[in-house]
Amino acid sequence: MHKESVNEEHSGLALNLEYTLEAGPEEVFRMLTDAAELEKWWGPHGFTIPAVELNLTEGGRYRFRMAPPEGEPFHLSGEFLEIDPPWRLVYTFRWEEPAPDDRDTVVDLSLLGADDGTRVVLSQGPFLTEERLALHRSGWTESLEKLQAVLRDKAE
Repeated sequence: MHKESVNEEHSGLALNLEYTLEAGPEEVFRMLTDAAELEKWWGPHGFTIPAVELNLTEGGRYRFRMAPPEGEPFHLSGEFLEIDPPWRLVYTFRWEEPAPDDRDTVVDLSLLGADDGTRVVLSQGPFLTEERLALHRSGWTESLEKLQAVLRDKAE
């Protein structure tokens, strides 16, 4: 059975989230770092990413084109700061068409082996406003739900 733990506490304007996925750390890390796999689950419900550019090296860059259910596509990009397969991934996160309250943030993903799969411990920040933090909390929660669904389909 799938267990989910979401920690919505934040200190200052940082997002801290935990989510347990029903797969081992190696598989979860691959899903987080393989362009073809990212296309299957990244983004909130209803969003797709029709284009992924990914250079998975420290100092390497990535760029995602995201398409909402309605409206024009937009882009996010960043640089990989730390890559430690299958345990840790740290990168910058920047909206290329930012809203006035957007700023560059750092995403830190730690993967911890658990009896029922992998516990993903995510932190991201700092955010300029509570509204932007809430937007990212929602986006990450829905993205991880979509990732869990993809992992379940693969296991069947």
